[in-house]
Parts: sequence; C-alpha cells; structure tokens
Amino acid sequence: MAVFSILLILPFAALAYILSEEATKTIKASIESSTAQTIEQFASHVVTLLTQVEDTGNQVVSSRTTQEWLTVHLNPDNTIQERVLTKQRLREYFSSYAVNNSNGISISAFAEDAGGLWTQDRSYKNSEWFTAFMTEGKRWTTAHKDIDQSDEFMRARSINSFLFPLVQLQSLKNVGFIKVNYPTTLLRNAIEKIRVGKTGKVILLTSEGNSVLDQDISEDRDILRSGLEQIDKRFEGEISGIFPIEDKGSTNLLFFRKLPAQNWTIVGTVPEGELYEKITHIRQTMLLVTALLLILAMLAAFWLSAGITKPLSVMGKAMKHVQRGEFNQALHVMPKVREGHSEVDYVTGVFEQMTHRLRYLIETEFETNLRRKNAEYKALLLQINPHFYNNTLEIISGLAAMKREDLVMDATEALGKMMRYSLNLNSDLVRVAEEMSYIRDYLFILHLRHEARLQVVIEEDPAAKDFMIAKFIIQPLVENAVKYSLEKDGVAQVTLRTQVLDDRLLICVKDNGIGMSPELVQDLLTEIKTGDSVAILSSEGQSIGLRNVLSRCRLNYGEQFHLGLHSRLGEGTEMTLYLPLLRS
Repeated sequence: MAVFSILLILPFAALAYILSEEATKTIKASIESSTAQTIEQFASHVVTLLTQVEDTGNQVVSSRTTQEWLTVHLNPDNTIQERVLTKQRLREYFSSYAVNNSNGISISAFAEDAGGLWTQDRSYKNSEWFTAFMTEGKRWTTAHKDIDQSDEFMRARSINSFLFPLVQLQSLKNVGFIKVNYPTTLLRNAIEKIRVGKTGKVILLTSEGNSVLDQDISEDRDILRSGLEQIDKRFEGEISGIFPIEDKGSTNLLFFRKLPAQNWTIVGTVPEGELYEKITHIRQTMLLVTALLLILAMLAAFWLSAGITKPLSVMGKAMKHVQRGEFNQALHVMPKVREGHSEVDYVTGVFEQMTHRLRYLIETEFETNLRRKNAEYKALLLQINPHFYNNTLEIISGLAAMKREDLVMDATEALGKMMRYSLNLNSDLVRVAEEMSYIRDYLFILHLRHEARLQVVIEEDPAAKDFMIAKFIIQPLVENAVKYSLEKDGVAQVTLRTQVLDDRLLICVKDNGIGMSPELVQDLLTEIKTGDSVAILSSEGQSIGLRNVLSRCRLNYGEQFHLGLHSRLGEGTEMTLYLPLLRS
C-alpha cells in the first residue's frame, strides 16, 4: 500500500517542484532587476547633484568677484579698506548664490593665512575632512558640521562638501580652497525612501566602509565592509552588480553601484529569505499540498499494517530499556497481551515473563555481592587491630623492662586514647584530623622506644583536615616505614604529608628504609588494578599491613582510588594514596 501510494504521488510532486523552481527563478530575476533599477535611479540622482556641485566650484573659482578678492588678498600694498571691501563683495556673491539655489548649496572660502571667509576661524585644520583633503587629496567629504557658514541655521545642519583648490588664474598660485556645501538630507532623504524588502537598507559608503551621509551602520558594519572587499576583488572592472554574502549564519543579497568620480559605492543589503518571501510562500504552499496528499495516502497504508507493527515497535522500545538495565521502565511501556493466539501476542507474553525473571535474578545477585563486600571489609578492619596492638604492647613491655615508669604512664595514656579511637565502630569513615591525631599518639609511643633513632616530619595541609577517609589507612603505612627504615643502620627518617590537590586528597608516606624489589612493586600495583580484596585474607604475612590498606581503599573508593608507588632497594620508599574528596 505504501509503495502504491508513493508511485501515485511522486509524479505530481516532481511536476509541482519543477514548476515552482522555474517560477522562482523568473520572479527572482524580476525582483533583482527592479531593485537594481531603483539603485541605478538613485545613483543618477547623486551624479546629477554632485556634477552641479562640482560645476559650482568651477564657476566660483573663475568668477570675477573671486579673482578680484584673490588679487587684493595677495597684494600686500593694498589697504585694509580695499581688503574688507573685496571680502564683503565675495560674501555677497556667495550669499546670493545660496539664496538663488534650490538645492540649498552654500559656499565657503578658506585662505591659508586668513582662515574661513565667514568666521576667520582656523579650527577647520583639525577636522577629518581637511586632513583627508591635505594628505590623501580627497575632495568629496562625508557628512559633518561646519561653523564657517553665513548664518546659524547653516552652521547647525549636517552637510557634505566638495573641496576645490582656490587658484589665482593670473599667477596660478594656490591660495587655499573653495568649499561647496550641500545639505546631507538632500541625498539621505532620497536614499532612505528606497525599500528593499522589510528590513533591507541602502547605504552610501566611502572606499573605507564609512557612511557618506551619516547613516547608522553600526549593526551592519561587518557585512558592509566584507561586501566592499568582495566588490574590489570579484567586480574590479564592473560598475554595478549583485551577489550573495554570508553573515552570522544567514545569506544576504548585496546590491552595489559604484560612483568612480567620488570613489563611493551605493550598497544595498537585504536577507535573501526576506526579499523572496512571497516566492517562498507560494512554493511552500504547492509543496505542502503535495505533502498532504502523500501523507493521506500513507496514513491509509499504515492504518492497515498498524495492528502488526505497533506492538512490535513498542516491544522494541522495551528491549532498549532492558538493554540499559531499566526494568521498571521496560515493564511500563510493554504492550498489553491481547486475547488471541497470534504470533505477536505470544512473543510479547514471553518477553514480559523473561523481563520479570531477569530483573529478579539481577537484584538477587546484586544483594549477594553487596553482603559479600561488606563482610570482606569488616574482616579486613578486624585483621588490622590485632596486628597493631601486638606491636604497641611490645613497645610498652620494652619500656617497663627499662624501668621507665614515667614513660610507661604516658605510653599507656596514649594507648588508651588509641584504643578508644579504634573501638569506635559507629562509622567506617573518619575526618583526616582525627586520623592524624591517632597517628601522633602512635608516633609518641614509637619515639619513647627509639628516641633519637627515629625522626618523623609531619606536613599537614589545613585544607585537608575536614575531609573524610577510611579508618586506619595511615597507621599501617607509617608502621611499615618505621619498621623497614630501622632495619638499616643509622637514623630512620619518615615524612608524612597530607595535601589537597585539584579534586584529589593526597596522603604521602616517605622513608629511607630498605625499599622494595621491582617484583613486589609490580605485584602490588597489579592487585590494585584487579581489585582482588579477598586475597588479603589468605596472605601469609608478607606486607600484610600494606595489602590491608590497599584492599580497604579499593573496597571503599573503587575506581576512584589510585596508588603512587616509587621504591628502590636500599634507598627507601615513597607511597602516595590518591583519594576522592569526601565530606560525609
């Protein structure tokens, strides 16, 4: 049924797609042509205005009034009255031109040694347009304000200008420059009336990517500058064109028209989807109708097969839950077994029984393993106590034999504190500070026995004292370090250090003892990797304290426990326990 429906719908869908594609291409070409014509019309308007401005500059420079002023200005023998009179005539000439011009064009003259014509102010030399004119020869300025105007209204408005060298025609001497100003709004109002889509913009840009008409380009600055770079590279010999450009993950269309005389570019940008919104809507409607017909045909086909495929699909989801060990979720989504004797009902019923049985077996095995691990841990904890107390009582016996009654009392008190600590079985985890206090009592007893032969340095990180560790994992390490260091001639030097490093708690014990053989080091590291904690119960006494500690750490912390072990025969051993940071 599905294949039959597809064979009916596909030809119609292909025809609709081809027709929509061809219609889209035709309408796109029409829209692009219309937009390009609009920009071309604005470019013609700009060229006409700027040609008028340029002609004005030529007329002003060559006029009789201007040349008379230049002659008087350059002749030092002329009186002040003659200078003032010619300047006043020039002002009246400029004013009459501005009044009679319908575009609001105004004119200023700037002499190098006298400042502006209207205000004699020389601050213009600090302006950007003057710097660009003097250093780069740019005659056409961007939008700005100029105080050298005939009245306050002209000074307050934004203008663009054309700069023309002020030359005395008789001597061809450059005295300054003529500044022909035209209102920025004259072009800005025209360019802002151009509509390209809903949010598209048309901007008049300089070659550096700055706005000529003081338009807001802060949001589009990156795409405009990128577009100018592509225009220079890809359309070097062309005046106008259109091309797509990517910006922030979306495609925009960029229209451009160059103004070579001014080195300006008219650039229009619009999101491609916005420009072709109506085309896209028509195309989507045609494709939607096709899709709906296909869906209706498919629904009819799938309705006939749903009685078989739906139970199997649901059971497939249940199998995924079983695969991840989520038995409750699997039983929740399991399809209900219907009355009847179909193969689907039989498979569903058998799978449901198998899921119940599998969950029961896994839960039983988990509880058994949990009890076994708890028994192993308690056995390891009980094993370490007799081993420790036997060594401690030997120390006290030795002190009594030496008739050191005062030290026997102190040692007994320290032993009592240690016994209270060891008999507290409320928790298998203790604070690092409690374990270190226990170690200090233990080291006190050892110092009473060995005196100057034992030197112990404790470096305790204050940040580590409140973290929790397994009980009795430091004492066997210190005991081994002292024992095997005293077997060598000389002084036993033992260093005990706690430190918090990144997200780990480090407990390090270092000695100058007899060291370990490479084989023993490798065996201990292998036992850590395999996690065989039961083997310690059947050990024959070799490294029993150390193996006990490693096994208990493995039981407590699992894969989070790591061991750092560096040892050389005759030189000593450095052992570091890397434990997770636990606060409870």
